[in-house]
Amino acid sequence: MTRRIALVPAAGHGSRFGSATPKQYLDIGGQPLLAHTLAVLAANPDIDLVAVVISPGDEWFAGFDWPLPKLRVLRVGGASRAESVANGLAALAPAADDWVLVHDAARCCLSPQALARLIAEIGDDAVGGILAQPVADTVKQGDASARIAATVPRDGLWLAQTPQMFRAGLLASALADAANPGITDEASAIELLGHAPRLVVGEAQNFKVTWPGDLALAGAILAARKDQA
Repeated sequence: MTRRIALVPAAGHGSRFGSATPKQYLDIGGQPLLAHTLAVLAANPDIDLVAVVISPGDEWFAGFDWPLPKLRVLRVGGASRAESVANGLAALAPAADDWVLVHDAARCCLSPQALARLIAEIGDDAVGGILAQPVADTVKQGDASARIAATVPRDGLWLAQTPQMFRAGLLASALADAANPGITDEASAIELLGHAPRLVVGEAQNFKVTWPGDLALAGAILAARKDQA
């Protein structure tokens, strides 16, 4: 029977965040950021397993409680996201036809609705696909002097999000050369094999916590959802 596995690479340190503690362990509403990320994945009834990939030398994960029955912890994180995902797949050894949903640890505001929509719309797609947002703002290309060099037409442009959902066998093949600098996410690896992943409309709230100010915004979004529940 085909399974759906959520795979969360969480071995990075978040150097742009400027914190001594990796951002996935910073507090949001009394819990580490990563806990919110894992919880929404574990709550989806169509997901059979949630695997989190952390660094072999991670000093923080064991300091928290993770009461998620679907959770499996893999201490096989690599030097890059692609390497962590590839290592996680190797450790899990899923069936080739199993679906793998790779989700950024720092996208803690993924909504249950967006997650369910991705799973429903991908269905049995021959390639798989990702959550993404159509670009609404005017896009400027800058030069080396931080001046506008051109205005880029936004028609057909999308901002990639996660989860990114592909069959395990195809994804493992795509990440066989995980050190390839052209691989910036799972979809780009699939594209390098000549495939065209499907785009499923995501949500602006499913942003990646990258800068210190993003933490407060994520906290406000999660608090508002809790109040509405």
